Amino acid sequence: MAEDLLNQIRQHVHHPATARDLMRTLRIPRDERASFRRRLKALVNAGELLQVRGNRYGLPEKMDLVVGRLTTNPGGFGFVVPEQPEPGAERADIYIAAANLSEAMHGDRVVARVERHTERGVEGRIIRILERSQATIVGRFEVDDAGLGFVVPFDRRVLTDVQVPTGQSSSAERGEMVVVEITRWPTATRGPAGKVVEVLGRIDEPGVDTRIIIRKFGIPDTHSKEAVAEATRLGSVVKERDTKGRTDFRGVTTVTIDGEHARDFDDAITIERRPNGHFWLGVHIADVSHYVTEGSALDEEAYERGTSVYFTERAVHMFPSELATGLCSLNPHVDRLVQSCLMEVDQRGAVVRYEIHDGVINSNARMTYTAVNAILTDRDPETMFEYQPLVAMFEMMRELFDVLNRRRRRRGSIDFDLPEAEVILSEIGEIEAIVASERNIAHRIIEEFMLLANETVAAHLEGNGMPALHRVHEAPDAKKVEDFEAFISTLGYSLAARGRALTPKHFQKLIDRMRGTPEERPIAALMLRTMQKARYDAASLGHFGLAVDHYTHFTSPIRRYPDLVVHRMLRELRQGAIAPSRRAELEEELPETARHSSEMERRADEAEREQLQWKKVRFMADKVGDEYSGFVTGVAPFGLFVELVEHYVEGLVHVSSMADDYYRFVEQEHVLRGEHTKKNYRLGDRVEVQVVRVDMERRQVDLGLVEILERVRRDETGPRQVRSRVKPKNEHRRSQRPGKRERLAKARRRRR
Repeated sequence: MAEDLLNQIRQHVHHPATARDLMRTLRIPRDERASFRRRLKALVNAGELLQVRGNRYGLPEKMDLVVGRLTTNPGGFGFVVPEQPEPGAERADIYIAAANLSEAMHGDRVVARVERHTERGVEGRIIRILERSQATIVGRFEVDDAGLGFVVPFDRRVLTDVQVPTGQSSSAERGEMVVVEITRWPTATRGPAGKVVEVLGRIDEPGVDTRIIIRKFGIPDTHSKEAVAEATRLGSVVKERDTKGRTDFRGVTTVTIDGEHARDFDDAITIERRPNGHFWLGVHIADVSHYVTEGSALDEEAYERGTSVYFTERAVHMFPSELATGLCSLNPHVDRLVQSCLMEVDQRGAVVRYEIHDGVINSNARMTYTAVNAILTDRDPETMFEYQPLVAMFEMMRELFDVLNRRRRRRGSIDFDLPEAEVILSEIGEIEAIVASERNIAHRIIEEFMLLANETVAAHLEGNGMPALHRVHEAPDAKKVEDFEAFISTLGYSLAARGRALTPKHFQKLIDRMRGTPEERPIAALMLRTMQKARYDAASLGHFGLAVDHYTHFTSPIRRYPDLVVHRMLRELRQGAIAPSRRAELEEELPETARHSSEMERRADEAEREQLQWKKVRFMADKVGDEYSGFVTGVAPFGLFVELVEHYVEGLVHVSSMADDYYRFVEQEHVLRGEHTKKNYRLGDRVEVQVVRVDMERRQVDLGLVEILERVRRDETGPRQVRSRVKPKNEHRRSQRPGKRERLAKARRRRR
């Protein structure tokens, strides 16, 4: 509906116009004018229309204006990332020189005017700030020589210190990390000012790093009193009246499979064999939507958060524990309400029939990934005896997994399946080791079943014309694919798609050819950067990575707001055709919900990634001088990014440390090449590095290439004695802090 209005404006309105002019030109009936104004507002919020002086509405592209988020660089300049690229055009970020940033700060939603097109890209100027990104900033409190306080932002992309007037420091001491609330925004002639509203502590104190990241990204850390009160009023047991009219699955053997220390269980599985040999798979998902109604305090808070966030030490949940680990958690041996997707799957993995129900279950067993893996892979006699009544069920799950996995591979679904870094913590929260996370057959079974349920639900919603939120992953940009192909060809690889339409299968075949080779991980990382980012959309645009036409998120309503929306849409569809007015309302609201959910997901990903990087840097602090093997995972004009094989820690070899030659960056080949030696350092190369410095301020590990460091030393001092290689200190590893592995698994499943 909003898109139709936008097209009408493009076709019939040739200048910025008031709402009254638009209604007259487009001949909007009087009884539809209130709805028309709502749609105008939605288009402005989405950045597809711009409200200019005189309360006139215009198309940004017609005025050389771009609406987007400002990302600044510690060097003083910035880029505006457009929210709505021109249809059919590759997204071009707008370069903003320091002098043209005006009063904008990192993360602000702004309007930029395009001023020139150059060979290096598009350049512009900030002309208006639509929305400030945050009202608070995290930083280090300091005092200058005159005794005046100021806060040095923790995020180096915030380019100016924040002045703290006398009496506004909240007793913060010099060097402590604080949260400062902006009371005066910057102007062209003066910086921002604010007052300290929270003292977080010294940066090296336990737990302060996580609190800093939470505050930096503006992630709500506690639930409102209203939301907690609503969750508490719902109680902890399913009431008999709530089971009326639901399909009763309590007589069917049902299990949940999660991590050892998981407390919230939002998916349960049933499986049977049909007389015709087909599988009858049931995926039962906690029915959060039965309890969380639109517009309630729980709903509003969940919308704002968008998703749960999983850190190494703790999780920040979307819902209060009273709901997430209580009434909506599919705990064993208690009744729980679910929305169920039951699928009849043939021997080739096709869903030949499905049913979707409001149901009620009573889980027979709370299983762990470790226990199921012990049964299916290790064939551990003790575990098999303990769960003897369920062993046949797990074996049938394994059989169906093989069928479904083969089906996905046939259609070309991309499966990187690379190990992710996992931080092992001691009982007191100290970092003991960084290892590859484990992903056994039980993890893969659950992931495969969830993918199938998501795909089935998406096709059901789309096939019935029901507005909903979809998980979309568009095909990669042709230019990026061309650059990727040019690089991998130098290593003897190819996507083999010349003259044919590029499909996910081309990428999957390349992954299969690289499997187990030294260049597998860095090339897979480059492949990911070639791909588009998965996001939410009100339109079903397909999922390139999974090679499906329709896909959504249905399986985690405790952890993701879009899943809750999908559950509501399924229930409305089961209740009959929706009224035209309701359809119009959804078509107006869902695009903004999709945009906001995607933004909150990116926030969570960035916060998790930054906190993990900080943990890694801290782990390396006492390893200066140690030598390691690593792979080049990135090449830039300023140096090489190298990931250590042993610890999965990435560090930077700055080009200034490569002092045996002048090295030039060859972008297309992803290589640094010595001018005189012609020595190449290429993406995927295995190298020996030494930890030169650990910079806690920048949260960066500085590395040096051993062969260059030794060559330079020989040139400066002559031959040196060979010293013994220092072994990393990681022999003694304790068990990890409870809840760690399942948080990694949930974060991984959230992003598909």
